[in-house]
Amino acid sequence: MSEFSSIADRATAAPFTAAEFHSAALDAVEGPGRSIAVFDCVGTLWSGDAGSGFMRWTIAKGLLSPEAIAWLDERYQAYLAGKNDELSICGQMVQVYRGLTEAVMRAAAAEFFATEIEHRIFPELRDLIAQMRSRGVEIWAVSSTNDWVIEEGVSRFNIAADRVLAARVAIENGIVTDRLLDVPTDEGKAASLARAGIAAPHAVFGNSIHDAAMLALARCACTPESDCHSAAFDPAQRGSNAKESAFGSGAFPVNPTPALLDLAAARRWPVYYPTSVAPVSGFAPEAVGGENIPAAGPSAGEPRG
Repeated sequence: MSEFSSIADRATAAPFTAAEFHSAALDAVEGPGRSIAVFDCVGTLWSGDAGSGFMRWTIAKGLLSPEAIAWLDERYQAYLAGKNDELSICGQMVQVYRGLTEAVMRAAAAEFFATEIEHRIFPELRDLIAQMRSRGVEIWAVSSTNDWVIEEGVSRFNIAADRVLAARVAIENGIVTDRLLDVPTDEGKAASLARAGIAAPHAVFGNSIHDAAMLALARCACTPESDCHSAAFDPAQRGSNAKESAFGSGAFPVNPTPALLDLAAARRWPVYYPTSVAPVSGFAPEAVGGENIPAAGPSAGEPRG
């Protein structure tokens, strides 16, 4: 059980205002050396479940055969029963499209994002990324959702496809295969960044517990082993000048799920809720926007970040 098991305990991770969030995030990328910011996508850059949503959408559009749907449902039921792990189900959510052409998948992702997700983009995050880009910050996107949807989505933020680390399979002669190339989830997100040569980004943004390992990579992310804890992170002592208060962490939980909110309180990471998902009572709402929950069956556990 988490040591921050009650809503009252969770409230110790006091949310930033929009002005504080932008100031802290921009301040975090001002450090020396190659300035890098890393963003999770689903639930962080936009609300709405682009992972399971794409699955349901492709089924409704007839892209998946009954055999493919049955294949995935069998593995999802095993996941619910604890017999199929997180890494496997995330990969299987991409492998299920084997045999289709990449052109079909790109077109499907473009239509899906434009009609189902684009209106859910958080304008505050789009503005922040634009400001970072204007300052020469290198922007990366990391997600356990398939690369077709994520590359389409982050193009709205002017993030290039070669700066996207997402779940993907090999393409052979234009055909989707079931050979997995990457599945960035949990510790795998940090591992994918490491393979890309990114060990300590200046700032990291995520919304779920599946982003925890990636968030901890941020410079001065205030992990239990770091020395950047201070009274400045106590919301009761936060001053009116945000740069003189709770700044210093490069880890930014955005629209956090309950489990990540607990971790943020424990590590004194400042949290931020975009206006469209801000808690009306001062506490965290039920998170909107996970990744990779198949159409069959209810969601199990924490939404993927």
